[in-house]
Amino acid sequence: MAGKLLVIGFGPGSAEHITKRARDAIEESDIIIGYTTYVELIQGLLTHQEIVSTGMTEEVSRAREAVRQAEQGKKVAVISSGDAGVYGMAGLIYEVLVEKGWREADGVEVEVIPGISAINSSAALLGAPIMHDACTISLSDHLTPWELIAKRIDAAAGADFVIALYNPKSGRRTRQIVEAQRIILKHRSPDTPVGIVKSAYRDRQHVEITTLDRMLDHDIGMLTTVIIGNASTFVYDGKIITPRGYQRKYTLTSDNQPLKPYERLRSENEPWALEATLKPAVDQGRGTESQARMDEHVRVVGSTGIDSEQQMESGVHTARANQAIETIRTSPAAHTVADRSPAQLAQEALSTLQRSLGLQVETYDSPSNETSCQQPLFRQETIFECAVSPGIVNKKFTPQQMILLAEIAGERGEIEYTPHHQIILRIPNAEPANITRRLEEAGLLLMPVGDVLQVKACDFCNGEKKDAIPYAEELHARLGGQSLPKELRIGFNGCGMACYGAVKEDIGIVYRKGGFDLFLGAKTVGRSAHAGVPVAEGIKPDELLPVLTRIIEQYRSTGFPDERFHKFFKRVGVVEGFAYREVATVTIENAVCGE
Repeated sequence: MAGKLLVIGFGPGSAEHITKRARDAIEESDIIIGYTTYVELIQGLLTHQEIVSTGMTEEVSRAREAVRQAEQGKKVAVISSGDAGVYGMAGLIYEVLVEKGWREADGVEVEVIPGISAINSSAALLGAPIMHDACTISLSDHLTPWELIAKRIDAAAGADFVIALYNPKSGRRTRQIVEAQRIILKHRSPDTPVGIVKSAYRDRQHVEITTLDRMLDHDIGMLTTVIIGNASTFVYDGKIITPRGYQRKYTLTSDNQPLKPYERLRSENEPWALEATLKPAVDQGRGTESQARMDEHVRVVGSTGIDSEQQMESGVHTARANQAIETIRTSPAAHTVADRSPAQLAQEALSTLQRSLGLQVETYDSPSNETSCQQPLFRQETIFECAVSPGIVNKKFTPQQMILLAEIAGERGEIEYTPHHQIILRIPNAEPANITRRLEEAGLLLMPVGDVLQVKACDFCNGEKKDAIPYAEELHARLGGQSLPKELRIGFNGCGMACYGAVKEDIGIVYRKGGFDLFLGAKTVGRSAHAGVPVAEGIKPDELLPVLTRIIEQYRSTGFPDERFHKFFKRVGVVEGFAYREVATVTIENAVCGE
């Protein structure tokens, strides 16, 4: 039975701002998946649903888990604050589905449920700052290069957009908001109104109204939305207001308007409009098909670079537009007009018009193709990443292997040594086949990195205690590298001394007296770290792989995203017939340093 994905935007977080459809979708869901803080915000709406919550930066894990659960026939709610399609989970859900070859006709059903985005909720608290053209820009450069973000800020500021800044600042990202202010000040007055809203419609809501040059004097963090006004934005009685332009042809202080309704949209009463500016020019002779094509595209793009706020006289625009068209018509190359694409004709007319107005002429590459465009500002670079080791048992790199690693990494690559007898190799490279071939020919063992299974083994006293070596190598060959909800390590000791510390890994195996002792659920870090629970002794060699395979499969299929194995073991209580037991921990009192 096909499941369903409900991608829900629940607004700012207050109960009264959650839509009825969002409430119903949460109620009808079998599973709720979301960032822990967001789950807490909708706690009052939860009844029977299973909850899967993870921390920040785990968006991909949540999306993959949601798709997996829906493919099993469940109705899954993926929650986002604000609107799920504005820096939320909607796009990522679709990206994961696309990677799996999903089709709407026969795949799991997807419904995106809109919510109130931060720009809207913050604007409502500030007054009416986004009444005219506005844009949103995230200052987070974790996924987008800062160079590209800076260009977007500059373009939006130069075009006089009202700008809403999302993710303006965090504990680690402190310079981005400073740089954004610097860029915007190149285009805006220091007195431009700025609204700073923290936790809109939540318990700790805080609203500040300030100016562009003083905005950094106020508290700004990850829960803050910053709205920066345009050239006409003003503050009145504690409210930020951005006029839309009604005052240009309406009298706001009188019920009797100078223009009747049927007169208001006439070209002569809108001298700043594109049609009014170019209509006399395009009305002149349309003797040929090529001339009609040229006129059409001048009408489409000819206003670029003309500042309507300058309030130029309509006659000046008309004369210059006529002059631009006439220049192209009488040029030596005029006889080839019919052979040029609409995009080329439009670009020629636009360039001529810009020169006549004394504006900077924009030039574009690849004029031969009317569908061509500028090269993208940013192209994602592929990074090849893998774990490299001399072997499961062997812990010694040869000089030749080290030289090869350095050669492959080159000047732009990165080599990181880990505590797990591995080297992580990261290389900007879109075609890794040649790299993996060279590494494998050198006798190196390659493994994927991330949320995968790794087998870690002792050196078996440099091979002197070799009885268990084949079993360790088989575990690696059969289980190593498979994707799991969270990285998982199997520790393998070759004798009862267990000096390598296998019992301190997620799954510990100790070879003793011809059999294997099994330990599950060690907590490897933290003040409450502990060894694994001893669950079995003397497992026969031919039973070890089947037992571990079933344990791993249960964790893979029912573990939550980002859920470590020890938490999974505690949550489910029994894995492959082995029961979880609480491990005694020591309470450690906080002590003042030095006492």
